[in-house]
Amino acid sequence: MEVHVNNKLYAVQPGTTIAALLQFIQLSAQKGIAVAVNNQVIPKIHWENQSLSAADNITIIRATQGG
Repeated sequence: MEVHVNNKLYAVQPGTTIAALLQFIQLSAQKGIAVAVNNQVIPKIHWENQSLSAADNITIIRATQGG
């Protein structure tokens, strides 16, 4: 199945979780990440259990320092 991550198309297996997606795109070890699926923010405690569906639109935001 295909999902959109920050406007980029990724092919993932059915049942892929948010945590597995982040690992697949090599973002799982980074801190300061927020994830929204179809414009709904998903708390980090749910990333291991939240499965993605075909054509989901995932937005990943990384916090940065600065001022």
